[in-house]
Amino acid sequence: MLAYPNIDPVALQLGPVKIHWYGLTYLIGFAAAWWLGRRRAQRPGSGWTEQQVGDLIFFGALGVVLGGRIGYVLFYDLPVYLDDPLRIFQIWQGGMSFHGGLIGVLIGMWAFARRYQKGFFEVTDFLAPLAPIGIGVVRIGNFINGELWGKVSDVPWAMVFPSGGPLPRHPSQLYESFLEGAVLFAIVWIYSSKPRPLRAVSGVFLLFYGLFRFLVEFVRMPDPQLGYLAFGWVTMGQVLSSPMIVAGVVLLWLAHRQRAVPAGSAGVK
Repeated sequence: MLAYPNIDPVALQLGPVKIHWYGLTYLIGFAAAWWLGRRRAQRPGSGWTEQQVGDLIFFGALGVVLGGRIGYVLFYDLPVYLDDPLRIFQIWQGGMSFHGGLIGVLIGMWAFARRYQKGFFEVTDFLAPLAPIGIGVVRIGNFINGELWGKVSDVPWAMVFPSGGPLPRHPSQLYESFLEGAVLFAIVWIYSSKPRPLRAVSGVFLLFYGLFRFLVEFVRMPDPQLGYLAFGWVTMGQVLSSPMIVAGVVLLWLAHRQRAVPAGSAGVK
């Protein structure tokens, strides 16, 4: 068993102002996406400018924060927030939904695409390799907050979380940081380093994030207010990740089917 480091969630306090590690992880994620986006924009023939990258990250950040919070409220804990609506604004206490954030980002990308007259999937294909670093870093924020821990386990790296009772548990936040952050970044970044058909990069991102999240949910405790939704093992995270897996497969199929269709044959049955 490993000792949980028990890091103070407050990184810095300036009088009454508290700066939380969880909030800083979002800033790190946005900064990493901006830096990586500038690198992608510098590739020959990218069709992107540094100004467009900056605006893209701005639209994406709005989508992540608004969509993530609204998604958590709607998907995970609506009755509590109806009783105390002001809790919606207490983001530093956690309570963000990746899947809600994804919906928010997709809406933001649609608005960005309209503003710059780009294709929607052209935008999402550019953005997909930029996102995993932020996802992984935010999971570290969950770990520091001591939230979203896993099931009781006797693996050598299990930890006793302050809010998780006296028994050691899977550090599922670190599993997600590794898989949804480092591994997903490597897959999507390397895959996108060569020209790919439209929709393909977006499809790879959706497919592998959905798979990784679905698998980690087997060792992650479900939110207590929801519990398991079916069969004693299906979680809300798995329900929300399943459409991502399907959408990823469909996008990859459409991308490679489109590339395989000879020029001038569109519409031929």
